[in-house]
Amino acid sequence: MIDGIETHPHDVLIIGAGGAGLRAAVEAAERGASVGLVCKSLLGKAHTVMAEGGIAAALAHVAPDDSWQIHFRDTMVGGKMLNNPRMAELHAQEAPDRVRELELWGAVFDRTRDGRILQRPFGGHTHPRLAHVGDRTGLEMIRTLQDRAVAAGVAVYMECTVTHLTTRPDRVTGAVATWRTTGRPVVFPAKAIVLATGGIGRAYEITSNSWEYTGDGHALAYLAGAELIDMEFVQFHPTGMVWPPGVRGLLVTEAVRGEGGILRNRVGDRFMWRYLPPERTHEYAASDAEAEAWVEALTAGRPTEARRPPELSTRDNVARAIYTEVKEGRGSPHGGVFLDISYLPAERVRRKLPSMYDQFMELADVDITKGPMEVGPTTHYVMGGVRVDAETGASTCRGLYAAGEVAGGMHGANRLGGNSLSDLLVFGQRAGAAAAEAAKLEANVPWVSPIQVREAEEELNAPFERGEDEDAYRIQADLQATMQSLVGIFRTDADLTSAIERIAELRRRWSAIRVEGGRAYNPGWGLVTELRNLLVVSEAIARSALERTESRGAHSRIDFPDTDPKWGSVNCVVSRAGDAMDVATAAVNELPTELGAIAARG
Repeated sequence: MIDGIETHPHDVLIIGAGGAGLRAAVEAAERGASVGLVCKSLLGKAHTVMAEGGIAAALAHVAPDDSWQIHFRDTMVGGKMLNNPRMAELHAQEAPDRVRELELWGAVFDRTRDGRILQRPFGGHTHPRLAHVGDRTGLEMIRTLQDRAVAAGVAVYMECTVTHLTTRPDRVTGAVATWRTTGRPVVFPAKAIVLATGGIGRAYEITSNSWEYTGDGHALAYLAGAELIDMEFVQFHPTGMVWPPGVRGLLVTEAVRGEGGILRNRVGDRFMWRYLPPERTHEYAASDAEAEAWVEALTAGRPTEARRPPELSTRDNVARAIYTEVKEGRGSPHGGVFLDISYLPAERVRRKLPSMYDQFMELADVDITKGPMEVGPTTHYVMGGVRVDAETGASTCRGLYAAGEVAGGMHGANRLGGNSLSDLLVFGQRAGAAAAEAAKLEANVPWVSPIQVREAEEELNAPFERGEDEDAYRIQADLQATMQSLVGIFRTDADLTSAIERIAELRRRWSAIRVEGGRAYNPGWGLVTELRNLLVVSEAIARSALERTESRGAHSRIDFPDTDPKWGSVNCVVSRAGDAMDVATAAVNELPTELGAIAARG
């Protein structure tokens, strides 16, 4: 105990109970570590449950020619070669084992006719390689991993929000958190900490992300002295709901397009053919007939010479295409485009996409077996994150690890659909293993400075004691409007500069927030810390986007529309310099000759 404050020491502390956090917790516990797992909501409610389409892994069950080498190449090409090549290599090599492991632990996947795990196609993947459970894959993953974690004896701290990391000059020592149920503080001294907090989507107005995605891990790492990388690359998923307003941004899984969904504008034009990158056009069907032949062959489980539909281009490309169609006046009535899968048999649609069928029936009164959906881009994923070692997930701050969306480097400038779930499995396992092994080298749980704990308490209590009247929700709305309008799908120098100035003003307003009421179940109080985190990541995104004077992957500059070769060899790195934020460049990890040859094929 620290002066009466509740304290729970552990060898390994995992912050975040989504797929990456649970996989890390399982691995660390099974290696003999005492593991604490902290989550903002309830166990089983993590954002991973909203991942629908599948887990990318070269199992070669549907496409016998698939291999880890082709998966690696697709990942590197999709990431515009800015990926950490060792991470992409490990991911492609180990994803099949991680999927088979889930199956061994009880996950029930959809099956081929001969009983193997079924796989579906997704944008940017050469072959069908997404292992799935209908369109509820993330839910099955979380159910399986949480059962395994509980069986492994992991201590779970639910409705508990980590607000600060404690440090000493050479390492992290623990974490300070608050209980949502009481508002009281709790301290977690730990030999090693794994961040698995997910993304930053709540920095934007329109997002597919849950309320938990407020950049907590990104900001905690940055404030503790760790580096962030590739923060300019924010993925806007092409297909979110656009109507009714109350569900705007809710994800429409890429599985709809993977199963044959067609994108059309308001005049019925299948527009994606116009937006295919010239160097990749040869990979896609040249006509409706060829695209339909591909869909039918996929459904029948037979090989075909037909090429995949243009709707299965990479997410960054499809999102820009939809945005352009709407901006040029060819959008649907509610500001999106139409996604149609109703030309397929209704029974097939309901069987392959049960969640999408229910979602549109219940929320939009649209039967997707009888007519098209209206969809448009929604903030979905951040490729940038904590700069980590490929092998271990170790950050640049000793004792601090990261896995899943909070970690950068794996996806480069753009993530392929399905690679997120395999990413969190592969690197969740690796981070958990490395943290457990590092903990074995420490004789005792580190001493946590009472001064740092008191300083954290003072920051948390300050909003109740101020005389100012700034409101956290107004600041959040202003931040989201700033990011949506100035740091969105298309960017300019003037917009980014304006965004940075607005974020600085919002930070000044943040220091004057006043909160009323008690500390128990007070969402306004919780939002204060979340806003601190969102302001950090928003500034990192805007400054990195201003630094990168080119267009690449998910980063599109109107004033620099071309890809610049000189930017193809560097990553933007964000670090803390006192109270200021520094953005520098670092050379992209070298691509070994043999991997370079693989990435260059096709």
